[in-house]
Formats: sequence, structure tokens, C-alpha cells
Amino acid sequence: MSSAIDYTAIFIQFIVAMGFVVTTMVVSHMAGPKRKTSDKLAVFECGIDSEGNARMPFSIRYFLTAILFVMFDVEVIFMYPWAVNFKALGPIGFYEMLLFTGTLLLGFIYIWKKGALKWE
Repeated sequence: MSSAIDYTAIFIQFIVAMGFVVTTMVVSHMAGPKRKTSDKLAVFECGIDSEGNARMPFSIRYFLTAILFVMFDVEVIFMYPWAVNFKALGPIGFYEMLLFTGTLLLGFIYIWKKGALKWE
């Protein structure tokens, strides 16, 4: 059975964290510069001046590339624990990873043949 005393440390940590957040926000607001010029209020992103409408449509290939990157990047997340436990898993673990990698390779070949990686 848990009681309220068991949650006291969590509550104290929460209060300290919130106090830190509020304190740093207030101090940065009070100590920060107050001069608001047109250059400081201008929209700025990635070092490039903004031009045109932000709602302008652009190619779906950007999204496709991002999704493909995430999909093939996730395989590293699955390969890391396998690599750490390589000896303990033995030959069965090796063949399972070959099957996993082969499946990913088939997917890569499929998107390559479909032309998803071609930029025109």
C-alpha cells in the first residue's frame, strides 16, 4: 500500500522544477534588453529573409524524403540492442537480423524502382 508520504519526493521535485522554470523566465525577461526595433521584430528564419506567402504549396517529395529517412533510420534503433547482445543471441539472433535487414533491403529496392528517390 502506498501512502501520500511516498509521493512527497516527487511533489518536491515538481515544485523545484516549476520554480526553476518560472524563475529563469522572470529573470531573463527582467534582465533582457528592452529595445524593440524593426529589425528585431522582423520575421527571421534560418538566416534567410522571408519572402512571399507561407501557404505556398511545394513538392510532396520533401515529405516523402523525410518519411523514408525516418523509416530507414529506425532500423538503427533496432540494430543497436542486437549489436550489444550479439554473442548472447547466437546464430538464431544473427539469422533474425539478416531477415530484418533483408526485409528493409526489399523495401528500399521497391521505393527505388518506384522512383521515389529521383528528383526531377
